[in-house]
This record gives sequence, structure tokens and C-alpha cells, in this order.
Amino acid sequence: MLVAEVLRFLPGGPGLYLDATLGDGGHARALLEAEPDARLLGCDRDPDALLVAGRQLESFGPRVILAQATFRELPGALARSGGGPLAGALLDLGMSSRQIDDPERGMSFQIEGPLDLRMDRTRGVAAAERLRTVEADELEGVLRDLGDVTGAGRTARAILEAAHEGRLETTRDLVRAIDRAGAGPRHPRRYAQVFQALRMWVNDERGELEAVLAWLPEAVRPGGVVVTLAYHSGEDRTIKRALRGARITRPARRLPEIPGQRSPEGPWDELTRRVVTPSREEVGRNPRARSARLRAFRRKST
Repeated sequence: MLVAEVLRFLPGGPGLYLDATLGDGGHARALLEAEPDARLLGCDRDPDALLVAGRQLESFGPRVILAQATFRELPGALARSGGGPLAGALLDLGMSSRQIDDPERGMSFQIEGPLDLRMDRTRGVAAAERLRTVEADELEGVLRDLGDVTGAGRTARAILEAAHEGRLETTRDLVRAIDRAGAGPRHPRRYAQVFQALRMWVNDERGELEAVLAWLPEAVRPGGVVVTLAYHSGEDRTIKRALRGARITRPARRLPEIPGQRSPEGPWDELTRRVVTPSREEVGRNPRARSARLRAFRRKST
């Protein structure tokens, strides 16, 4: 997703690059092909993704190091790799179609399966179990803040009623609970918002993102570039607050001049004056790309 746009900013010469959400390895392969002297630390919290990406990247041999790690665990993964500082990093906050379409993960309201929602099913507690014990106020906040769900309070109460009565074990059960809330139209967008909010909550995606953004200034070398791909407005706002630097400057030579613009002092220069979104052609090929937002930042030299 947005592979050509990512390659406008990465790679930026020889060195070690971090793909912090490796997925199926598409971005990593493109980066390694574009820069023959690049090495890659590819991380993902999903062990199944590492197996798929490992086969995709096998031909690059020792140029690639794979590690299972959440964002919070990246400092340890980088230390164990023996590399660093980083020449660049990619944070792709989305999911692969393979994950969405796997019935056992419960990621899609369109596919019947257990209501799990964990990115790593060997850790933590599945969504169905967590929903039996969560308080209504907390769940309402999750739906409102992470999913922009209309009628979050009524929807939270309907979900908890189903959970407490033993009627919330599958994705279809959750769809029925959303319908019973009657807080909005029966529309795929509304189902998607609830599923997204619960997935982000179960995996603590906001906390993980804040942790990696706080760590990046010490991990990326001066002149190194960080590219982010967000799919949720709240994630995009978090990235902007954490990484916006002193001024917007001209990025790599392949991009046109960007006028200078002052913004709060920080360790980064922003390379994208405006958020970069997928082309109409890419959305036509892959409708799931329509919400992607790309930003790029360069680590200051001083």
C-alpha cells in the first residue's frame, strides 16, 4: 500500500532500516531492491506475519533480520540485532488482507469467526473474554475515542448486555449487538468503526504507538527518515503531535521544492507539507487503501 510513495522518502542511502510492522513484507522488499546497500530489521507482533514475510524476503539473505516484537519491544529487538542507529524507519499501522480475511482472528464483521481481535493470539486476552469484565464507561470511551462511533454509550450497553448474557462469542454476535443498540443506521461503516475500536483496544495500539514515537529520536541517526502510514484520524493526530519538527524542508531530490513553514521546535523536520493519500487508481485496485495517510519526517542534525 502506497509503496511508490514510501519509496519517495525511503531508502536514503546505505544503512540499517527498520520496518516496524513488517506485514507480508511488500514494503521491505521494495526498499531492499531500491537500495542494494541497505540492511533491514523487520519486526511484527504477529508471528504468522513473520513466517509469510520470511519467505518473501528469503532471497536477501543476511541483509534481513526478523524479530517478533511489539512497538514497545523494538529497543530490545534493535539491540539484539547488533545494529543502529537507524538510517530510516517505516511505521505501517494497518493490517494485511491476510489478517483481515482470516476467520479465526475475528477482524472482519463480514466473516463469521470467534471474536478474538488479537494481532498475536499467543498473548493477551481475546476480545470476547475482555468484554465480559470491562466497565460500561470504559467501553463507551473506547468506542468514541478509537472508533468515532455514533451513539457510543448505547452501543456499549448493548454489547455488554450480550456479553453478560453469554451471547457475545463470535463476530456475528457482535454485529447483532450493534444492531440491537439502534444508535445509528445498519451500515458497513458503523460495523467497521466498532470492530476497529475494539481491535485497537485489545491490542493497546494507541499505547504502543506513543511508546515507539517517544523512542524514535534516540534510535534514528541524524538525517535519517521516518515514514508513517496511519489509517485512523486519532493515530494520525498522535503522529503529528509527536513528530512535527521545527520547519518543513525539502526532502529527497526526487520530490519538488516544499516552501519553508515554521512549526514547534522538536527533533524532526517534516518532509510532507500535506498528508499523502493513495491515488484513485490504487484505491480502485485496493479499496482498503482509501483511509491511508502517509507522513514523512527527517531527524535533525542538531
